[in-house]
Amino acid sequence: MAQLPAALQSAIDEMTGACERAALARDAQAISEGYRLRTGRGERLLTRESEAAAYAAARMPATYAAAHAALSEALLSAGIAPRTLLDCGAGTGAVSWAADDLLALTAVTCLEREDAMRAAGQRLVRAGSDTLRAARWETCDLTQDAPLPTAELVCEGYMLGELPETMRLPAAARLWDAAEQLAVFIEPGTPQGFANLRAVRDMLLARGAHIAAPCPAGAGACPMTGEDWCHFAVRVQRTQLHRALKGGDAPYEDEKFCYLAAMRGEPENACMSRVLRHPQIAPGRIGVTVCEGGAIAERTFTKKDTQWKQVRKIAAGDRIE
Repeated sequence: MAQLPAALQSAIDEMTGACERAALARDAQAISEGYRLRTGRGERLLTRESEAAAYAAARMPATYAAAHAALSEALLSAGIAPRTLLDCGAGTGAVSWAADDLLALTAVTCLEREDAMRAAGQRLVRAGSDTLRAARWETCDLTQDAPLPTAELVCEGYMLGELPETMRLPAAARLWDAAEQLAVFIEPGTPQGFANLRAVRDMLLARGAHIAAPCPAGAGACPMTGEDWCHFAVRVQRTQLHRALKGGDAPYEDEKFCYLAAMRGEPENACMSRVLRHPQIAPGRIGVTVCEGGAIAERTFTKKDTQWKQVRKIAAGDRIE
């Protein structure tokens, strides 16, 4: 089960401790409704310090978990270890924290339009590593045409879908142009989130990019058709405050996400087969839906198969070697 680094959780607790619990709950509810009803219009959804604090408590754990899972697989497939990061639409810094946990970063630049989110992110990274504490935070509207700072790794987390439809591909192209090695796009695990990344995938392939993850080896057309969509999930541990802001008693939540990792060269460790759905377990056999060879396939494993031990522990999003 995924959870925030202890230092980050303590920093969030300190930040929210100065706020009234009722006000945090109201802001968290308003944020949730705003993202559900008004996203995709380019509107400014978070502008006050109290809203940034509520966002950090209610949404940062899931965003961090999704980013950590996506980056882990992207880096494994790519076979590289970038040292510099550009976090676009950084919010309160969840993607930067995830990348810092996975890599020996030497420099981090965070781009964020909203003053309140930038201020909250800068406050939180004071609890992080030397690299996070030294991160550069810059004001940036990603709908504008100015070139972005370059970095070996460029990421966006839950940002593209907030933009108007006509601005998504141009923004994604700017992120790709800024990536010296790898660009990772992370979006909500919804049909719209997948559609956004599918369009980005087509655009990047046309520009000569190589897809490192989640797609198996090969740059053919995506085989996902009809009303289905490619998405994964990570289980997130909830704190007492997190449960209160979400209005539920469950000690965890499942965050669904889509992601796409594109790189300049060929991935060194691309998977051959990616699990798309929860395995169907029956006595002596396990059925798995996979993406492989440019097609969606149903595979059945029994104790006679060499992958049996691996498949017994496998989950959606995992690779089958």
